Amino acid sequence: MTSTHMSRRAFGHAAVAGTAALATGLALPGHRARAAPMPPLPPLDPAALQAVIDDRAAPASTAAQLRIGGTAGHWHGTSGLADLGSRRPVRAGDRVRVGSVTKVFVATVVLQLVAERRLTLDTPVRRILPGLLPDRFGAITVAHLLNHTSGLPDHVGIPEPETAEEVFRHRFDHWTPREWVATATRGPLKFAPGTRQEYRGINYVLAALIVDTLTGRPYGEAVAARVLRPLGLTRTAVPGDERRIRGRHVHGYLRTAEGRLRDITAYDQSSARGEGDMISTVDDVDRLLTALFSGELLPPRLLRLMFTLPPDEVRMLDGSPARYSTGLQQAAVNGVVLWGKTGETYGYKNAAFSTSDQSRRFVLAYHPTTVRDGAESQMIARVADLLTRDAGGAG
Repeated sequence: MTSTHMSRRAFGHAAVAGTAALATGLALPGHRARAAPMPPLPPLDPAALQAVIDDRAAPASTAAQLRIGGTAGHWHGTSGLADLGSRRPVRAGDRVRVGSVTKVFVATVVLQLVAERRLTLDTPVRRILPGLLPDRFGAITVAHLLNHTSGLPDHVGIPEPETAEEVFRHRFDHWTPREWVATATRGPLKFAPGTRQEYRGINYVLAALIVDTLTGRPYGEAVAARVLRPLGLTRTAVPGDERRIRGRHVHGYLRTAEGRLRDITAYDQSSARGEGDMISTVDDVDRLLTALFSGELLPPRLLRLMFTLPPDEVRMLDGSPARYSTGLQQAAVNGVVLWGKTGETYGYKNAAFSTSDQSRRFVLAYHPTTVRDGAESQMIARVADLLTRDAGGAG
């Protein structure tokens, strides 16, 4: 069995997630499955699942929600407090910031536009967004943005908080999309587009600007019209310039140097526009995965791209295999291949994953109180291990 340590790596920034060969034979609409047999999934253990989300010491967290779905069983549980001031417990349907799960929505809309022949994946980004990228970035295409192979330079001149106090100092900084893009265009490309993979939020800031341009309205309106309303995702929203979360929600907190927990829920998300700014619930995200994987949102040929990694020769910068497809990421835990997305912003951490055949899905939302110290993915790792461990294997 895959160790819990490996499970943690699978969901962290330094993860090693499977190979492209595992992505070529998935059970998609109109596509015959040829993948290696998946190990048997264990039966759901409600007591163990509750214990996982009740263990809010590693990482230190104030609350957690977990929804399990799929043909192999269903379960839902909550733990902790949504609001430390009022002592209100977390309840089903509470909204949270979903961070980079936003990218799944944006990639879906871009692929819908491809299906409508409004653009192609090979279209140069500069052709759609003239004047935004320098001439030397002319080789970057829409496909390179969606699967993180663009090679865009690192940001220059942006805050990089390392303590809770620094986070609060910059919590209401506001950036226009063009200002934010400009911070990542000052140097040379880190690699030729399409030759390496590096996970970068700026790719999806640009993808959202493409949606703006092609639809003639803010990307959030396109997401609402094309995904949220058709699927009935009534508690999911793109906040725009709204700093707070409307309606019933879980608060996020950070622990200061003095040891107190300070509310970080209200936050300017302008620097995460299109790549990490959306608000949703575990139920709505579960519905998104179900619809997406079932072929309700995309034709088969484009849906297949979401389950296809770059060629084997395209590696992450650290030399490990590529693990990001068009809009999703792959994680292999205990021999079970999962597809989905993690997400985080200060006070909020999320994971939404499923097997390609939807025998097992899980959506987890919890609330670490540290400033990204490298331990934030531990709860995801424990959940993934429990849900995939071979019932006949070692514990």
